[in-house]
Amino acid sequence: MEPKRLYRSRENRMVCGVCGGLAEYFSIDPTIVRLGLVLLMAISCGTGLLAYFIAAVIIPDQPQTY
Repeated sequence: MEPKRLYRSRENRMVCGVCGGLAEYFSIDPTIVRLGLVLLMAISCGTGLLAYFIAAVIIPDQPQTY
């Protein structure tokens, strides 16, 4: 069995694909992850937005399959 890897999503992409990639990794709906991010941004006064863009830089893009 191949280990799970975290990638930014190409299919469930709104901005950078971070939420879609996290949703694919944990096998949940991407809308739940996006709502959680909005809630985090509201609670943390925008620090969640900074965390999102840091994750977009750190998490690799999903490799293309031909």
